[in-house]
Amino acid sequence: MSTLSEHVDLRNDLIRLVTSRLLDPLDILLPQANLTDLRSTVRADADMWAAQLLGPDDALARRVAIRLLTVLYPGDAPFDPPETWWATPLGRVTARRAGHPSKDHVSLGVAGAMLGITRQGVHDLVNRDKLLRHPNGGVTVDSIRTRLSLRRDQ
Repeated sequence: MSTLSEHVDLRNDLIRLVTSRLLDPLDILLPQANLTDLRSTVRADADMWAAQLLGPDDALARRVAIRLLTVLYPGDAPFDPPETWWATPLGRVTARRAGHPSKDHVSLGVAGAMLGITRQGVHDLVNRDKLLRHPNGGVTVDSIRTRLSLRRDQ
């Protein structure tokens, strides 16, 4: 279950991201355009996206997360955020609902960032079979999502 605080933090993060990455550049490029209505729409839609990302429908949450990341972080290379991104409201919900959107395994450092723990904490969880090693090194993203889900259900 998500909390009101988590919903508000995520909604505000989404508003900030959409505004800074999409609306502000449009405002610079098209200074004569009136973006007031669009800004209001973003506020309403961010509330809906937060509800979908935090809601009970895993498939919907995953689709919304991937859609937002595709639009907010476009590029020719697969999305690979810095470790600090996973501590943001969107990063935390993405880790839980979609895992890493472009990888099936990540380093111990990234796994720690996704879980909000130290690299040593990840190492300990791997040694206790609470996280699964990937044959190519690191930790499987599925085991991270499972761990986050278990933590959430408690």
